[in-house]
Amino acid sequence: MRNRYLDLLRFLAIVRVVVYHVTGWASLTLIFPAMSVMFALAGSLMAASLTRTGAPAVGRRLRRLLPSLWVVALVFVPAMLLTGLTPTWRIVLWLFPIADPPANGWGALALSVIWYLRDYLWFVLASPVALWLFRRAPLPTLLAPYLLLVAIEVGVLADPSLAVREFGLYFGAWLLGFAHHDGLLRRIGNRVFVPLVVVVGGLGLAWILANHGPRGYDLNDIPLGNALWSAAFILVALGRAPSGAAWVDRNAAFGRTVTVLNRRALTVYLWHMPFVVALTPLVDVVGWSHQDPVGLAIRVVLVFALVAVVTVLVGWVEDVAARRPPELLPGGRRPAPATGTAEVPRSRVGNEPAGTRDGRRGHADDLPQARAGDEVGVRAGAGRRADDEAR
Repeated sequence: MRNRYLDLLRFLAIVRVVVYHVTGWASLTLIFPAMSVMFALAGSLMAASLTRTGAPAVGRRLRRLLPSLWVVALVFVPAMLLTGLTPTWRIVLWLFPIADPPANGWGALALSVIWYLRDYLWFVLASPVALWLFRRAPLPTLLAPYLLLVAIEVGVLADPSLAVREFGLYFGAWLLGFAHHDGLLRRIGNRVFVPLVVVVGGLGLAWILANHGPRGYDLNDIPLGNALWSAAFILVALGRAPSGAAWVDRNAAFGRTVTVLNRRALTVYLWHMPFVVALTPLVDVVGWSHQDPVGLAIRVVLVFALVAVVTVLVGWVEDVAARRPPELLPGGRRPAPATGTAEVPRSRVGNEPAGTRDGRRGHADDLPQARAGDEVGVRAGAGRRADDEAR
């Protein structure tokens, strides 16, 4: 059974990212540090995949990650080549973005969100070693990215590379996902947990207030404050997570929306920014200012509407990458098998037919979690298939 609480977190993170890119409201980064939450959720799922199948999980995770990027590249790379992008060997980075792929002026802005896939790729490749270290020395491994970021911010580590900066900023959230999967966050008693959250969050907030950037208190301009504040948020959101959120499905429309955004998270993330950039000129043409709430609301609705159209057109690529039957709109009920057919395989959880829970085929998020973050044992023979379905 899917943990709908984790689905809800991912849903909120995606919505927050889109709304922030349309409005530019710095307060949203403080209220919900979405990128760190997304990395933490991804880290938790990566730990689950590595636990089941070991290093081959890396290849399967990349298989799920890259096809949606290739669809974007198929559309935008030719367009950029026709509008001034110089063809070089670096164009192959659009196939495997181990570094920033090349872009021209408008493309660099419209496709700026590619940095997330670049970091995600780095973290996936590092995960087998990182998980091995984490399970032998949890605290030193978890502290390492934050100490690295402190060294950068105070000038001890001068002129660090981009990879070093990004590992310092976001890999701590990924490792907190490891801790969530292994149940370590849940096992911290309140006498330690509450002061820990207060201290980490307080230090982060103090750094933010003392080091605001050009956009005010936008966490994207304040790396150390971002990492610490996000860590406190993740500790609460995952460390004291409920075992589920069944209420999400009490309203069919809302439950379906949460499901669709979870199944199409990568498509929505990759395609929303080009529409944000394309609609920006309307601010001048129509006369909507960035302070006009009606104009901003209309732009948010338009961006989501355009993304919805593209998601219907190409979102099924995520199903193919996950080796699921492609669907235009995920989350619908599958027809029941005709009577008289062979016995339906039973799931290993309870007595439901395998893959019928919530009308979706089972994948990693569908495995039972009696307590959020606790590790779920799966027989090795079923592990490969489960990992193929994992988000």
